Amino acid sequence: MPKARQSSHWFNLALLSLIAIALLTAFWVIFRTIEAERAERQQVRTTSEILLELRNIQRAALRAETGQRGYLITLDRRYLDPYRQGVSDLEPAIDRLRDRVDPIATERQTQLLADIERQADLKLDELATTVSLLEQGELLEARRVILSDTGQEAMVDLKAALDEMERIERDILTRQSDDTAEAEARLLPLLGLLLFLVLIFIIFGVRLVARTATAESEAAQAAVIAEAHDRADLLAKELNHRVKNLFAVILAIVQMSGRDSPEAKPVIESISTRIRALLTAHEVTQGALDKPVASLSALVETTLSPYQSATHPAVIEGGEVMLPAKSVTPLGLALHELTTNAVKYGAWANGGTVAVRWTTRDGKLTIKWEETGGAACGEPEREGFGSLLMKSAARQLGGSIDRKFGPDGCSVTIVIPVDTLDSAG
Repeated sequence: MPKARQSSHWFNLALLSLIAIALLTAFWVIFRTIEAERAERQQVRTTSEILLELRNIQRAALRAETGQRGYLITLDRRYLDPYRQGVSDLEPAIDRLRDRVDPIATERQTQLLADIERQADLKLDELATTVSLLEQGELLEARRVILSDTGQEAMVDLKAALDEMERIERDILTRQSDDTAEAEARLLPLLGLLLFLVLIFIIFGVRLVARTATAESEAAQAAVIAEAHDRADLLAKELNHRVKNLFAVILAIVQMSGRDSPEAKPVIESISTRIRALLTAHEVTQGALDKPVASLSALVETTLSPYQSATHPAVIEGGEVMLPAKSVTPLGLALHELTTNAVKYGAWANGGTVAVRWTTRDGKLTIKWEETGGAACGEPEREGFGSLLMKSAARQLGGSIDRKFGPDGCSVTIVIPVDTLDSAG
């Protein structure tokens, strides 16, 4: 057994050493790859700038030559504008090219740069001479200068130098790209090897940890979790039982308090129904009903079910919305208030229908209570306790309540932000 442990120790040490070497090598290769990519990006910028100036030089020379030819053929002085523009653009473009090429120029690029400047000067001299002769009226002499082919040869040599300079720059960029590709090609296999070694180390490490800790950990965890679950279930059942008893005691006290006062009977009944509504909301949150715990549909159905019948039809529509415990009580009180109002004064008191629909959209839960087919619903002269209760419930939920009264019945819209419901849980 000690020999096996010692072998495992040396194996782990060797594996760690291999991973360390692979990591150091990977860091070095990554650093070289980053440097190659940085050099390539710099070369791309430099080459792009040089190519741009080469094209600027060629365009400026062609523009000046085109203006000169147009003036020679038509004697229209408007052709002098592109000529002068080309002349004014040519020298700055050559200066910019020199600034970009000189710091990194090869011997051949230095020679080509001198050729470009020389041929550009020859071309400008030929253009200036012919334009000057034309302005003096010496048309034949100007044509003789052009036909001497001095300017044509300068233009051909200038274009050849520009083309060769462009080829050199593109070759430099290609070589830099090849260097970067080689660095990346070295990196990928090394990273693959490193990943393979890390995976092997992880596998062996997990197996080692699993062998030493799994058995005792599972046994201890199972015992602790089972004990905690039993204790939590017992406490929850005891608390639920005591809360129900408390509601029953409060309800009995309220009913006994009004036994000797017949005139207080309506108030006693109103208070009793509201206490029962609180009990219903509590039972929904505790899962005491045959409905999903804290489900909006369960809350609505539970609130309406004591009164719903063939003569008191109801329509309930909406998706599955789970309510946190803190939201069930205020919302349950508001729904209970609407239900009792429908039974006493609204649609259910006049053979109508109650419809409860809800939707979730744009981060808001919208609950619509609509009564139809009943008597006309007029706006009350003053707000009663029930209205204040519904407004208070909406405020607790961070939402709003809007009531409308019409000839066919009343409608109530409750809007609650979904994030308020989430935070309430």
